[in-house]
Amino acid sequence: MQKEIVMFLSTTPYSSENTHTMLKLADAALRKGQKVRLVASGDGVFSIVKGQVPQSLSALEDLVGRGLKVDI
Repeated sequence: MQKEIVMFLSTTPYSSENTHTMLKLADAALRKGQKVRLVASGDGVFSIVKGQVPQSLSALEDLVGRGLKVDI
């Protein structure tokens, strides 16, 4: 059974680089064939709300298309 990398995002997309860093880490893990899951909670949910951060949302949509699982 393959292990899964779980990332927890709870900060706003505007207050720090956490969202960008999480997207880059998820991208790298997916490229290596790893299973990756993002759990967004609290203010982290705003990173995946349409219209909040267009560049993050489009990057996230690409990652989901490549296998990223997202839980809210």
